Amino acid sequence: MRTLSLWVVLGVLCVIGSRPTWADDLPEIKSRSAIVIDAVTGAEIFGKGADEIRPIASTTKIYVAMAVRKRGIDLDGWTEITRADAKAARGGARTRLDVGQKFRNRDLLRAMLMASDNRAPTALARAAGLEPDALVAAMNKIAKELHLKRTRFTDTSGLRGNVSTAREMAIALRAALEDDVLRTIMGEQFVEVISKNRYAKIGYGNTNQPLVARRYDVIGGKTGYTTAAGYCFITGAKFENREVVMAFLGAEGKLTRFGDFNRVASWIDRGAPGSKVVTKRPRRAPPKLDVEARGRVAAP
Repeated sequence: MRTLSLWVVLGVLCVIGSRPTWADDLPEIKSRSAIVIDAVTGAEIFGKGADEIRPIASTTKIYVAMAVRKRGIDLDGWTEITRADAKAARGGARTRLDVGQKFRNRDLLRAMLMASDNRAPTALARAAGLEPDALVAAMNKIAKELHLKRTRFTDTSGLRGNVSTAREMAIALRAALEDDVLRTIMGEQFVEVISKNRYAKIGYGNTNQPLVARRYDVIGGKTGYTTAAGYCFITGAKFENREVVMAFLGAEGKLTRFGDFNRVASWIDRGAPGSKVVTKRPRRAPPKLDVEARGRVAAP
């Protein structure tokens, strides 16, 4: 009996100490929450704390963009930056949109989505006929329409609130990228924005580092940072004609979120061993899947 007990103990220890081989192939993600989903089917490929509710900082702004687009904002119209816009952006990173200057709404979208200027959200909302409270309500309505039950907005830019999950932010970005205008803007590397009187000429570079690096085929996305949220990054990318959407929330370092992207991208290039779904598309149409998901602020 003692010999049998010894073998049982040794067997248990072997099981506890063992680790499935595929687990060693998964990317080592350092952000607190992360997810990778198929952009067409919505199927989850990889997740880490994907349903944890977290602050989302300036990734909020994709909702602002969807809200004003839904209101039919005139992209070629001009909107003046006001003191109310400056007040709403107080506490955020340095702005380059001066009070009293008028800019095309398309360019304000660029300033907001590419470089995360915090004066743009309320200016865009005003151009679309929305006061700040109405903008927040419109953003919450979009989350409801997307069946996102853990996403809540209280602020127009993400500086002082707004929460979601990695999963729900990926679903939201997936929806935003279906808008050709927003997709094009988020995919631009650099633009020059000129005010109506041509006094202001502002060069905006995209804060989406993997897009600028061009190592991978990055479609576009959004960065964000506050002390509470940490460093956040949501983005779409294409691998052999297959699009995926990624979300990384709560990274401790500014470059960590981009390092997480590179680790995931390399893993997908290797065939994503251990992924929750196959990463190579079958020749026949895939089955339909139910994908409904029931201090001082530095630069994003």
